[in-house]
Amino acid sequence: MSTQAVTNLETQIVSQPDELSRVLTSGTTREQVHAAVEALQRANRLWLVGTGTSHHAAILGAGMLQDAGRSAVAVPSMRFVVWAPIIGPDDAIVVITHTGETAYALAARALATTAGIDVVTITKRGAGFPRSIETCEKETAETYTVSYTTALMVLGMIAAEMGSETITEDSLALVPGAVRNAIETSGIEAIAAPERELVIAGAGPAAITAREGALKLREGARVLAEGFDVEHLLHGSAVPLDPRDAVVALTPPDTDGFVEAVSSAAASEGIPTYRIQEPTPLPTLLAQIPLTVRLQVLALRFALERGQDPDTVITGNWATERLWTIGRPDR
Repeated sequence: MSTQAVTNLETQIVSQPDELSRVLTSGTTREQVHAAVEALQRANRLWLVGTGTSHHAAILGAGMLQDAGRSAVAVPSMRFVVWAPIIGPDDAIVVITHTGETAYALAARALATTAGIDVVTITKRGAGFPRSIETCEKETAETYTVSYTTALMVLGMIAAEMGSETITEDSLALVPGAVRNAIETSGIEAIAAPERELVIAGAGPAAITAREGALKLREGARVLAEGFDVEHLLHGSAVPLDPRDAVVALTPPDTDGFVEAVSSAAASEGIPTYRIQEPTPLPTLLAQIPLTVRLQVLALRFALERGQDPDTVITGNWATERLWTIGRPDR
């Protein structure tokens, strides 16, 4: 990373170790987490709801809560609102919205509140929602990074307080240092932007990191990138790949060598193949935080090399206000 940030995205990326430490040690945050846990402990099932990056956080967060022995399911915000699953009166909802403004996330929150269901909101600082856990200031780059990793930290804190045997205070305390190492020694220097598509693949939780990393590359660098579960990649999705593309394999996990086997097959087909490994001895779900940061650094590097603005992502007709207000509960 440069000694002086030239984009807001770089500022946000390098802020993550300190922001994660602040969230983990803040008395206010711990009070908010404890209040949330009191509500969630009473629930029969837990539904985690978010859009885009927030949905990725919801999926990993559901895994953390499952690790704590709870029935937890992640659902995209629009699906929750328009095609709602059957929610019982003893269930609880965790809504994740980095900006506090996402249309269907707000609609999901309003729907659950109206139904009298306990709602916990993970959001930016100063959002002012009742029973919320506030993570960081609203980001100055539209390629969201620190709001994602701090949301994952909060979800890990919830899981730890709810009794997870692997996500503990000790393991959470290792995360800021692992993120700092990921920024300083990212291991992505050899990865070159492909002529056509960059495919990122992982197993289990790393498949979600692959999707999040691909989203950052699309947003920040305008690189055609796609994240895959490695099994999905093998079962047909790899067919059109050729040497104009590239594959990035993520670990951990790779308990049965599947990720490495698929990576080797790609290399044998003449497809440029790279590997990114998170070496820190964190539980697999928490290891996704620094692993994601390595992909954030890659997105920043590609953006700068390609002369792209990673701070202003949504432009042109994609920025039409009507598109971003469809589904809002106050429409």
